[in-house]
Amino acid sequence: MILTVVKRDGRKVGFHTDKIIGAIQKAMLATEQGEDIALATQIAQRIAYHGDESMSVEAIQDLVENELMKSERKDVARKYIAYREQRNVARKAKTRDIFLEIIEAKANDVTRENANMNADTPAGMMMKFASETTKPFVDDYLLSPEVKEAVRKGYIHIHDKDYYPTKSLTCVQHPLDKILNGGFFAGHGESRPAKRIETASILACISMETAQNEMHGGQAIPAFDFYLAPFVRRSYIEEVKQLESYTGEDLSRLYNAEIKDYLARPLSACEGDERLIQHAINRTVERVHQSMEAFVHNMNTIHSRGGNQVVFSSINYGTDTSAEGRCIIREILLTTDRGVGNGATAIFPIQIWKKKRGVSYLPTDRNYDLYMLACKVSAHRFFPNFLNLDATFNQHEKWKEDDPQRYIYETATMGCRTRVYENRFGEKTSIGRGNLSFTTINLVRLALECRDVPEQEKRITHFFEKLNAVLDTTAKQLHERFEFQKTALAKQFPLLMSALWVGSNALAPNDTIESVINQGTLGIGFIGLAEALVALIGKHHGEDPGAQELGLRIVTHMRDRVNGYCEFYKHNYSVLATPAEGLSGRFTRLDQKVYGKIPGVTDREYYTNSNHVPVYYKCSATHKARIEAPYHDLTRGGHIFYVEIDGDATKNPESISSIVDLMDKHNIGYASVNHTRNRCMDCGDENVEENYDQCKLCGSKHIDTIQRITGYLVGTTSRWNNAKLAELRDRVQHD
Repeated sequence: MILTVVKRDGRKVGFHTDKIIGAIQKAMLATEQGEDIALATQIAQRIAYHGDESMSVEAIQDLVENELMKSERKDVARKYIAYREQRNVARKAKTRDIFLEIIEAKANDVTRENANMNADTPAGMMMKFASETTKPFVDDYLLSPEVKEAVRKGYIHIHDKDYYPTKSLTCVQHPLDKILNGGFFAGHGESRPAKRIETASILACISMETAQNEMHGGQAIPAFDFYLAPFVRRSYIEEVKQLESYTGEDLSRLYNAEIKDYLARPLSACEGDERLIQHAINRTVERVHQSMEAFVHNMNTIHSRGGNQVVFSSINYGTDTSAEGRCIIREILLTTDRGVGNGATAIFPIQIWKKKRGVSYLPTDRNYDLYMLACKVSAHRFFPNFLNLDATFNQHEKWKEDDPQRYIYETATMGCRTRVYENRFGEKTSIGRGNLSFTTINLVRLALECRDVPEQEKRITHFFEKLNAVLDTTAKQLHERFEFQKTALAKQFPLLMSALWVGSNALAPNDTIESVINQGTLGIGFIGLAEALVALIGKHHGEDPGAQELGLRIVTHMRDRVNGYCEFYKHNYSVLATPAEGLSGRFTRLDQKVYGKIPGVTDREYYTNSNHVPVYYKCSATHKARIEAPYHDLTRGGHIFYVEIDGDATKNPESISSIVDLMDKHNIGYASVNHTRNRCMDCGDENVEENYDQCKLCGSKHIDTIQRITGYLVGTTSRWNNAKLAELRDRVQHD
């Protein structure tokens, strides 16, 4: 008797005769004689009774064919066999068509799914081949029927589904001090601890590159300034020792000399020890600058994932007030402002300035001058973005201004917007933690399914009923993925599960990662709040107070429900304001097929990301801040506030600081500023004019416009998919 069915991935599921009966019925309905329920049931029961205790799907299908061929309904057998073959051919044909488009380097939504990936290179093509063949495997063998149906109908989207079988995790905030002070072993060779700033810079790059090959998401350093600061002093001491070798004098008295700031100055006005110290400082500043230059250059040229993608990297900094920390901050900003290569804007790392009152916000604060420099650089190079540590949900009761390790209690973010801070299973911190996986809910589809309910309150009630069902499915799917991920062995992630993830130091190579990964988060994201509101009540939250009230009610409900899942499943679930890229158009296309083009809902090629006011809605930056700010406290899995400004921001860096002021005033957690920046690819000249298609200096038409796509920059819009290009065309400035 058959008890279990073995799937191709080795999983065993319970056997049910209903599936056999249903398959036979479909074949019968395609014949002239029609269906015979009694015969279908008889065959299913006979197979169930005579089959082995555990059988594969294919073996069971073979038995069905044999039983049909032995019956009087050979016409059904032929239809059943033909249907199996058609399914195989259809799967192969679909795969063939996708592969041909990859081979021919066609620009479509498959090859432009991720703008940070060059899918036209041999390595990029291999990644897409693997991706497109893995996703159907996940659908068929790793997802439960309920989840698979929710994906098929466009209710949810499982992010990084192609990485699902690898059991990899999404992202991590690197505890870089462990790498710099202890070195690391990553499966092939090992690295010694760093002794000087140049080595520390290189190890920071290697750490992120190595981890990127073990994960499917981004890599971040939560306290770039604090981690690298000690190596500034060590490099200074090296320079003093170099002077000792020149003079033959013991200068050890200068090793721990008080240095208020590492600023290069002429030696002409200095004498005695002051001259020696300044010489060492000048040499140290030069070395730090070169190290930061190398770091930025490497993060834009070192490839991971088989050589088709630079590391999706982020660095957080701004709160180290020591002379050494300030030196790191200043030189990374100056390097960023200068650009890479022929003056191009560095795409990576995404840089995040951690704003904190008492540290950098007011003119009397120690790092205020560096904050002003950060605003100036952001006006030119789009980075840094700004993280508000003073937001109520970003504060930590253990943070003390005089604590040299206060960075442990500061939240940090991934440049795309992912936030990991609260923790039910350990210390509240970002360090050594990350997102495990996330799934996004299509709010628009749920709202569209309620449009036929005439009374508004009943329509909204029906929407919440549907939302609850999809939330339950999403939480279950993430739990099932967690259960699959936790079976991975520590040795499968040589660096991540030996030196980076919190608690991983206790794991032996053949231990599973189950005991540590619950420190991470499971993100339940959402897309299209604006369009869902239009479908429900006729207006979006940017244009109507009633819509804003409903929008906050929806996301608050999601937050409360997700908190319940934390208790039920015993995980760190969180609500994420999804950074949709490829997804922004996928849901729209699915919904257009069913509902057509509905004004304000499905009439564009994309849905609005998460809780944002639509990019095409003209309003002031203040209005946008007031509308979007309340959602940041509700979406603690990650969020971002964008502002589009016009003109040459480099001539008005105060426009950047004014946005940070809005963050402070409205309790916004994370923000970035978009502006126009064109660059001639031939001569390097920059221009801020809109629709700029020919260089005024050299006449070249090789013009590129740097743009932010979902939190990170893309060096060329030719890698954007159609939906994001349509969104780009619709963006308006905020006054």
